[in-house]
Amino acid sequence: MFRRKKKEEAVEPVAGAETPAEDVRPEAMAAGEGSTSPNAAGETTKVDEAPVAAVEAGAPEAGAGGQTAARRGNRVQKVGIVSSDKMQKTVVVRVDRLVLHRKYRRYVRRTSTFMAHDDLGSTTGDRVRIVETRPLSARKRWRVVEIVQKAAK
Repeated sequence: MFRRKKKEEAVEPVAGAETPAEDVRPEAMAAGEGSTSPNAAGETTKVDEAPVAAVEAGAPEAGAGGQTAARRGNRVQKVGIVSSDKMQKTVVVRVDRLVLHRKYRRYVRRTSTFMAHDDLGSTTGDRVRIVETRPLSARKRWRVVEIVQKAAK
């Protein structure tokens, strides 16, 4: 089994390998402090000066409410047709997709229904874009983002 190295044990450098450069301050060495000891005078080191957001390469800026896009991730979006609007602030959206049949090599239409929260007031027949969100009720995990096309009346 592997054994963990104790803090007192020094890691021995391998011959030919470069060791990482440490932050050595000449004024600290003159004062008798070691390079690994914390700075009691309150001076900042190079590591302390860099902001956390700059360290993360390509980190997006914080949006409304302090949420970042990296933390939330890419949410799945689907476009479908509203098949029922009989509930209050909830619509049933039918999403069609084409699947290749394994035996006959023809495309077959498969339909999925999603219950979505609707603040926009979409009606039956509207083409809407829905996005996944946190669970809002027992069966509702989607939210209507926009009405792509209104139903012809």
